Amino acid sequence: MVKSTFTNLPTAKRQKIEAVLLEEFSTYPLAQAKVSHIVKKADIARGTFYKYFDDLTDAYLYMYHIAIETIHTNMSPDEKFDPDHFYDRVVKFIDETQYSKFEPMMKLHMAQNKYLIPDNFKIYSRQLLNMSPEIWSAMVLSHEVINLCLSDPKNKEKNLARYKKSLEIIAKGMD
Repeated sequence: MVKSTFTNLPTAKRQKIEAVLLEEFSTYPLAQAKVSHIVKKADIARGTFYKYFDDLTDAYLYMYHIAIETIHTNMSPDEKFDPDHFYDRVVKFIDETQYSKFEPMMKLHMAQNKYLIPDNFKIYSRQLLNMSPEIWSAMVLSHEVINLCLSDPKNKEKNLARYKKSLEIIAKGMD
């Protein structure tokens, strides 16, 4: 967990370190990222880094949550299944990710880093436990189509069309 010594930094200094973290995690998968790169570019001592974060994974999770909060605003699932609403939110998420400073980091996250985050699947699984089967299915499909669209932008429209059709099939099954 990010430490209060970091969150209490003056805004300019915190933003500089965040920019360096974003650059590192957008350039290297978590397994290849280095504290030495970060401290050099941020012009801080190695010990200072550890006063701000427990370790590299902690710093990564901090930046990942900033990215998700920025891109994922107002995208939590509704209680009632609405295929059009799901589709629109996913398209908005993909478009905002593709045109945001977080795109390279999110691509690396989906391709490699999500498997390196401790308890990531337990947390995700707990979030899905109380969802209806329709919402659960739509959420799983949503994450998969986001991954496909970001990793293969040439086939974005085909993948989105298949996603929309899949949502419609789920909705018909509810009737």
